[in-house]
Parts: sequence; C-alpha cells; structure tokens
Amino acid sequence: MKTVCLIPGDGIGQEVIPAAAELLRLVAPGVEFVDAEAGFACFERCGQALPEATLEAARGAQAVLFGATSSPSTIVPGYRSPILALRREFDLYANLRPASSLPGEFSRPGIDLLIVRENTEGLYSGREHREGNTAIAERVITRTGSERIVRAACEQARLRAERLGRPPRLTVVHKANVLKLTDGLFRECALRVAAEFPEIAVEELLVDAAAMQLVRAPERIDVLVTTNLFGDILSDEASALVGGLGVASSANLGGGTPVFEPVHGSAPDIAGQGRANPTGALLSAALLLEHLDEARAAASLRAAVLGALTDGVRTADLGGRATTRQFTAAVAARLN
Repeated sequence: MKTVCLIPGDGIGQEVIPAAAELLRLVAPGVEFVDAEAGFACFERCGQALPEATLEAARGAQAVLFGATSSPSTIVPGYRSPILALRREFDLYANLRPASSLPGEFSRPGIDLLIVRENTEGLYSGREHREGNTAIAERVITRTGSERIVRAACEQARLRAERLGRPPRLTVVHKANVLKLTDGLFRECALRVAAEFPEIAVEELLVDAAAMQLVRAPERIDVLVTTNLFGDILSDEASALVGGLGVASSANLGGGTPVFEPVHGSAPDIAGQGRANPTGALLSAALLLEHLDEARAAASLRAAVLGALTDGVRTADLGGRATTRQFTAAVAARLN
C-alpha cells in the first residue's frame, strides 16, 4: 500500500491541500492518506513547528504533500521553518520547479521549462550572525552539493528529452565573475558533471542575464540548474510567465521521503475566504503521482486541471470568479 502524508500547514494550505487530497482519492483510490500537522500555528499551539509525530508520519510514507507555512520575518525563539526542516531531515537536495504554459490569456504560450534548484545550502544554510551594526550571512557551497544537484539536472534533462522528443539542453546559472570562490566552485563542478552527459548541450548564463533571458525568450530554456537563492528567485519569475505563484508546483527530491508542495506561501490576506487557487497544489499532486509510478492517474489529474482552465473556470488571481471549492469541483467533474 502506498501512503501519502498530508501536511496542510498554515493559511491557504488548509484549503488547497484538502482540495488536492479529494482529487487524489478520485484518481488513485489505492493510495492511503495520513494527516499530520506543522507550521507556525502548530508552533504557537504546541511549541513545535514540526512535531515528532509529523516526522514519524512522513518517514513512514512514500511521499508528503505539503501546503504552506507562515514563517515570521523576525526571529522567534524556538521556531524553525518546517519545510526547511523537512528538506534537511530527508536530505531533499533537489528542488524541481516546472513552468509550462497554461490555457488562458493569463499565460504566455510556448513555455515548457524546468528549474532545478539546489535545496540545502547556499545563503539558506542558516549561518548568520551580527557584529554590532553589521549583519553577516555565510554562503555555503560544497563540491558534494554542487555535483549532485547538477547530476540531478542532467538526469532530468535526459528524461525530458525522451518525453518531449527533442535534444536535451542544460543552462548552468551562476555569478562566478563576482562570487569567484563560491560560484566558482559551483561552476567548476557543474561543467565537470555535465561533461559526463555528452548528449546534453550545455550553456552558461550569469544570473542577471538568466533573469533577462526568462523575460525575453523563456522558450529557449529547457532545464536550468543553479544554486539555492538564485533558483528560488528565478523560479518565481518563471511562474509569473505562466500565471503566477498560484499555479506553480514543485518537488523536493533526495535521499528520504520526497515532499511535493505548491510554491505559493500561506497568503494570510486571503486565507479562509475561499479565494485560494488550488492549481499549484493539484499540479504538485500530479508530480507526486508520477513519483509513485501512477503515471496514468497523474496524466488524468493534469488533463482535468487543464480542461477546467480551458473552459474558463478560474480563480480571481487568473481573472476569474471561481472559488477554491468551485474550481476543485470543476476538476472533479472532469475526472468523474
């Protein structure tokens, strides 16, 4: 029996994860679900943002579907982001963020790219300190971390080439002209690993040029690999081309239980109002199904989401009037 751990988290995560779970039960009736809690509200209630019971549930599952977390912008003693903790706990070093055109005038046509973001080090390593009026963050880049994320990107490029029937391409993004030691190491590792895949055409872009390329000609990008912070920013930029964060999906892969999550945050300004767009959560659920070797179920769910959008069923962020519940029902109707 395949088990999926559902962690809604905070804010609109409490709306979009139940929506995704409802549709998962329709397309994958053989999958078992277990509910668990995490997030800032959980921390305020019980003193732990990621309780041990939740970790145990995740360890016992084949995958986790995570919603959102409301991480405060100031230091709260004892609090640590549960999604960052899950990534570290299970060594989920590869963050896959696809961006593909969707039906509707809100989406730019002709886009089908994947950003592969290093997920465990860089500026998100948590190594910050103050020296009087100066705050210092350490950017950690390792040979091991760089090599394995680029190898993961090359494997993804090869898989996409097989699926799409086109030659694989890899864009390595860095800022080695300025960050000569940290990005210098990343670049060195990237080019060496990529050379192990001679069938993949490799190009390099500085991160500022990559940001411009995503705006001017995103159709040229196939698979883009980069470090943690750069990948976080560029993937959000890419999502804006196809509908915004409400439609953005992601997968966190590595050594332990994989975690799938929509990219949007907890959106406290609309939480509980039925205005959240569940598309990102639904497409993340489709990625989860693919990981569980439920390819037919994943294709059915993805097709139903695209069908609802094609028929004009859209939430407010995409220019429509559908509520979270109405969009979910429209997708469910296509599955039935």
